[in-house]
Amino acid sequence: MSLIQLDGLAKSYTIYQKQEGLKASLAGLFSREYRTVEAVRGIDLQVEQGEFVAFLGPNGAGKTTTLKLLSGVITPTAGTAKVLGFVPWRRENAYRRRFALVMGQKNQLWWDLPAQESFRLHQQIYRIDAQSFAATRDELVDLLDVRGLLTQPVRELSLGERMKMELIAALLHSPEVLFLDEPTIGLDVVAQHNIQKFLKHYQEFRKITILLTSHYMKDIAALCRRVVVIAKGQIVYDGSLSGIIDQFSSHKVLTLQFANDTMPSDLARYGDVLEIAEPKVTLKVDRNVIADVLSAVLANHTLEDVSVEDPPLEEVIAEVFSQSQSSSPSAAAGAGQGGQETISDVSSA
Repeated sequence: MSLIQLDGLAKSYTIYQKQEGLKASLAGLFSREYRTVEAVRGIDLQVEQGEFVAFLGPNGAGKTTTLKLLSGVITPTAGTAKVLGFVPWRRENAYRRRFALVMGQKNQLWWDLPAQESFRLHQQIYRIDAQSFAATRDELVDLLDVRGLLTQPVRELSLGERMKMELIAALLHSPEVLFLDEPTIGLDVVAQHNIQKFLKHYQEFRKITILLTSHYMKDIAALCRRVVVIAKGQIVYDGSLSGIIDQFSSHKVLTLQFANDTMPSDLARYGDVLEIAEPKVTLKVDRNVIADVLSAVLANHTLEDVSVEDPPLEEVIAEVFSQSQSSSPSAAAGAGQGGQETISDVSSA
């Protein structure tokens, strides 16, 4: 059985529709209108031990709701789920000690105390023996290079430094499964790179299973081989990162540098012109005719350099989101799951 197993997992909410104005508010005291929001619509998903899986989707797609279900914070409306053989929403202590959840927009550390004091609290919560606690803490502190910050109140740390401390706190009990919800949100490029480097090393060394949500495509490209895209509460793609580019990108980016500063006047015959910086031009070319276009260019012009690249990952993911948002829920529901390249968001205790 897979380490994480979801079968028909669904979660819906009933929301009160408050109307604008005093009259409507008074009327709402006696007669209320409600609507049902389907945050997660029957997800089927399997994640194996040691996988590092990206869980992507536009805002409101159901990513954080799914992580909350897997963490046992909320209960589903329908379907089943097992993580490490446990049903998450039963909130068994044996399960709580084997996973961790880090949310980029929420803190688990005491704001006015040094991080090392929160680490001691986590030691008591998870009943970690003194020797194991010291060894794990020192390992994580050295990997993230924050030893000089342990005695500094958390409120005085930068956002990147706080996230490093959050990761240490989450990993002190050596969880087997780690849920990461936007861990690099708001961080600068250097801080993002440091977090990525740490997560990549730690996951490869410890072989833990990680499910990551992020809107930063550099996180995904640096860390994950498998991508699961969710939209309107349903999985619309489950496969490799390269596969998502092949499946959803209809074009390549062709960059040509002409010799002797001779720019042809008929560039549009080869593709859509994206940028001109003489003697270099960048074209958008249908991926099905890229070979023919290259042959035609080389037959008619002298080039000093040429490159063919996939479009930026951000652009491809945006196209996936756009297609999934415009597709019908029934079409997505009929698509395959479980790692096949198909189309179709707690505090630990």
